Amino acid sequence: MPELPEVETIAADLRPHLVGRTVVRCELLFPTIVRHPEPELFIDSVVGMRISSVGRRGKYILIRLVDDLMLVVHLGMSGQLRLVEPSTPLATHTHATLNLDDGMQLRYRDPRRFGRLLLGTEAALLDSKAMPPLGPEPIDPGFGADDMYQRFRRRKAKLKAILLDQSTIAGVGNIYADESLHRARLRPDRIAGSLSKKSVRRLHESLRESLLVAIQNRGSSVDTYRDAWGEFGGQQERLLVYGRAGEPCFTCGRPLSLVRIAGRSSVFCRRCQR
Repeated sequence: MPELPEVETIAADLRPHLVGRTVVRCELLFPTIVRHPEPELFIDSVVGMRISSVGRRGKYILIRLVDDLMLVVHLGMSGQLRLVEPSTPLATHTHATLNLDDGMQLRYRDPRRFGRLLLGTEAALLDSKAMPPLGPEPIDPGFGADDMYQRFRRRKAKLKAILLDQSTIAGVGNIYADESLHRARLRPDRIAGSLSKKSVRRLHESLRESLLVAIQNRGSSVDTYRDAWGEFGGQQERLLVYGRAGEPCFTCGRPLSLVRIAGRSSVFCRRCQR
């Protein structure tokens, strides 16, 4: 699933090309990809709208329109959002196309169909629960180690599960949870509330570093992720533990272990992480 660095890369790619553009036509080839409002109302509402900004919140791409409306794209497990010429052959599993006033097309493709499109004001999307409340952004300079410690203290869930909880911290998924825990030398099955301030400070620093480096390298193409131009990211070549179960730890040489936490696979080193 695309996580914060991948979504940030796509939003940054699209921003200079979408801001100021107007949607002149919308075609839904798989209408149920729209989760709010009804697909027919979605089409009627988005056509004619001018794009004022493109941003990101957690794992969501936010395309802001006039009248406080937001077109929200959640890529799910395999979603891809690309800006292409109309003559570009239509890829299989393309579920939505927005035609822009400069002749370009914004296409949403999702082979596994776990992603979704939303349209509405932020308040309406939250009230309808189409978009969940999200925790702070881990790369926001205003989110410090003390803030993370306060969110972790008294929590009895395992550390990996807390990192994946989007209401605690927004944007972190399986890849960067594993990577940041390894860099911080913390086991994923530690109880979050048991961490000292020093350990939380180390995790805060490693999480921020893992995410910022991944953004610089345009994300991790470990599965279906591609940027807005269909190109691979580069961070997958630099991952320390994710997807490497059974392979030697780069630090100590011991085979990396695999466990399941919160329904997700977690790879870590039993010697280096405590």
